[in-house]
Amino acid sequence: MRIMGLDVGVKRIGIAISDPLGWTAQGHSVLHRTKESKDFAILQQICRDYEIEAIVLGYPLNMNGTVGPKAEEIKAFGKTLEDHLQLPVSYWDERLSTVSAQRHLIAADVSRQKRKNVIDKLAAVNILQAYLDRINYKKFDKEDGERIE
Repeated sequence: MRIMGLDVGVKRIGIAISDPLGWTAQGHSVLHRTKESKDFAILQQICRDYEIEAIVLGYPLNMNGTVGPKAEEIKAFGKTLEDHLQLPVSYWDERLSTVSAQRHLIAADVSRQKRKNVIDKLAAVNILQAYLDRINYKKFDKEDGERIE
């Protein structure tokens, strides 16, 4: 089951896609936003091409865990996306996902210009991988009745 992860921003949407087994997230692309209808058409084509069965959106909670205006915008975007693509949409706490991506790129000595071009995709990978880790952990827990800690 392939899942698509999205880091939705005002100007760009970072896109990541899981492997067919739903274990690992790989960066796909960065969509430079134009009109919502065009953006959804591109996302719909990616879903068809990769046989996506579900979508996870980064959910930007405030640092204290409360829901702010940006999180409300993402919820509205997710509802519209779900209606348009007819796929289930989940949300994953994305606090500090972009900061983490930025740190990885700086540590890898990636130039500022190149970082700008890939930061959203890497943030989407972080969001999707965290989500996959959680759902796979839950599967393991249900199947074996044990937890590895």
